[in-house]
Amino acid sequence: MQQLVQIRGRGAAQNPKNRFEQAEYVPDLEAVDDDEPGPRTQFLRDHTRGIISRNDSPDIPFETSVNPYRGCEHGCIYCFARPTHEYLGFSAGLDFETRILVKHEAPELLRKELASPKWTGQPIAMSGVTDPYQPVERRLGITRACLEVLAEFRNPVAMVTKNHLVTRDIDLLGELAAHQAAVVNLSVTTLNEKLQRVMEPRASTPARRLEAVRRLAEAGIPVRVLVAPVMPGLTDHEMPAIIAAAAEAGATAASYIPLRLPHGLKGLFEDWLQTHFPDRRDKVLNRIREMRGGKLYDSEWGTRMRGEGLFADQYEALFGAACRKHGLVRDFPPLSSAGFRRPHDRAGQMGLFG
Repeated sequence: MQQLVQIRGRGAAQNPKNRFEQAEYVPDLEAVDDDEPGPRTQFLRDHTRGIISRNDSPDIPFETSVNPYRGCEHGCIYCFARPTHEYLGFSAGLDFETRILVKHEAPELLRKELASPKWTGQPIAMSGVTDPYQPVERRLGITRACLEVLAEFRNPVAMVTKNHLVTRDIDLLGELAAHQAAVVNLSVTTLNEKLQRVMEPRASTPARRLEAVRRLAEAGIPVRVLVAPVMPGLTDHEMPAIIAAAAEAGATAASYIPLRLPHGLKGLFEDWLQTHFPDRRDKVLNRIREMRGGKLYDSEWGTRMRGEGLFADQYEALFGAACRKHGLVRDFPPLSSAGFRRPHDRAGQMGLFG
């Protein structure tokens, strides 16, 4: 296997072939200049006319979600969402982290959908696919604008992120949490900052994520730490330490998901291992196969989120013991829709009194 030239600040080192396309661009790796800057991020307008996505998978814990961005500049090499970029005509590799589609109209679209009589105030996940707090959110503020709409309607929301930027919105999340209508799920994959830098190059450091857990918890916002993904032979030994650190920071719940490698993600992850951990490559891949019925990925419902076999059973036992030791539960109480309201309806009723 030819070792690729890693691009500073990027998770992937190349753009593999889109599985839906016939043509393929193959770069001349021998001609690559190590000092040449990597591709700059492009932000493209997404003209979607609907913002709430619906999910019917039995092993996903939410039915509706909002994704302000498609693609993610965090560049996490393991991200299960990478293959979704292929539906847009892009690659799951560098394209996923350098060609970001932005839904500028998301707040207005969300307001319209929440105001519909058909909407009953069910919980929404942000995001179901890519991170709502990726770097460009600091400048664009689309996620915050969506949260402002959710707070106005008191619609329950579950945030999913690995970025300290979530603390910027403690005011809105706290307002919703007062009505049992907000939780934050914060991913902590490793406590090793050196590993994190090459695995998640533009995400917050482990220390910053734990600081975010602490600040959210101090504000009364329930926090669950996601030990996800757990990478066999690479990060699995850290599970007890991550749970201990999460509990010390104020998290009240935790969950884990073993690494998943759908579609073209398999090749990307293999190349990344060969570049950064060639001595562990075979061990990691063989352990994944042992958990996935001899394959690098198994899409079967019921097992894809846990795996099978000896290592999967060991993870379950290790995780359960660590949670019991540190007093963490796996699930929060259900989010409440009791406070849901339609502000325009209230204004109209007041208008009856002049």
